[in-house]
Amino acid sequence: MLALGLAACSSPTPTPTVTPNPQGTLTIFHAGSLAVPFQHLNEEFNKLYPDVKVEMESAGSRTTIRKVTELGRQADVIGSADYAAIEQLMFPDYADWYVKFSINRMVIAYTDQSRYADEINGDNWYEVLTRDGVEYGYADPNADPCGYRTLMVFQLAEKHYGVPGLDDRLNECCPESNIRPKAVELVNLLESGDLDYAFEYQSVAVQHGLKYVTLPVEIDLSSVDQADFYSNAQVEVAGEEPGTTETYLGEPIFYGVTIPKNALRADLAVVWVEFLLGPEGRAVLERDGQPALVPALAKNIGNMPQELRALAQE
Repeated sequence: MLALGLAACSSPTPTPTVTPNPQGTLTIFHAGSLAVPFQHLNEEFNKLYPDVKVEMESAGSRTTIRKVTELGRQADVIGSADYAAIEQLMFPDYADWYVKFSINRMVIAYTDQSRYADEINGDNWYEVLTRDGVEYGYADPNADPCGYRTLMVFQLAEKHYGVPGLDDRLNECCPESNIRPKAVELVNLLESGDLDYAFEYQSVAVQHGLKYVTLPVEIDLSSVDQADFYSNAQVEVAGEEPGTTETYLGEPIFYGVTIPKNALRADLAVVWVEFLLGPEGRAVLERDGQPALVPALAKNIGNMPQELRALAQE
């Protein structure tokens, strides 16, 4: 199993070649769950490159990508909570490579004020969530991978626990009003008491100091060893064209990053992605509960900028 918090292997990372004295404005669009680690990463990045102004904008990963592919906006770096969304929504016109750089797992976040906070655990969570008066939420599956991954957890839970109808029950007990465009928006609802529980990535729970229920590895989408079982889950989300859909199969959670073909400052983007994939960037991710994937795994490594190829393998 690819354990969270541990590098996938310990092979040394080559020292990247960086552009001397880079300067200008770098624009990054990223998943909401990357807001905290990317902010911390930019603070470290600017210690080395103080003349680069980094502007970041977060949203659900699919919404983030569609800002470029559908709204015509320009970004120099795209960071997605699901690498597959990059390929599905950006290939071949807007990107032709990506790198998987981080892993995660699904958890159920809560606070001391949540109903039944002293009872819930990894075995009884679905019974607690479906009790009268309990409010829980998740992200919009059409906008945020954390949303469709939550629906996958529901499906896998029914199979894992052998409880007929559990998937439907978990969907029915969560009203549409408890669904938000991106998972990190649920944090405020937890803290205000409007929600008792929220399906989140473990990294988000850690970064915001929330308590969380660790789910069985068979359903938390964290293990390469469970990939075959995860593939029993599938979720349809809105496609690129109106009225169309795309189907996602359950698989381990991998975050992806790419530089769009129309990036205005691709030169700065290369320097930033080098930093992300290098030892300093990995250390920041680890501190924020966002485990780095080492080595990073590339799709179409031959299409990547030359400076980045030594930091990944295909």
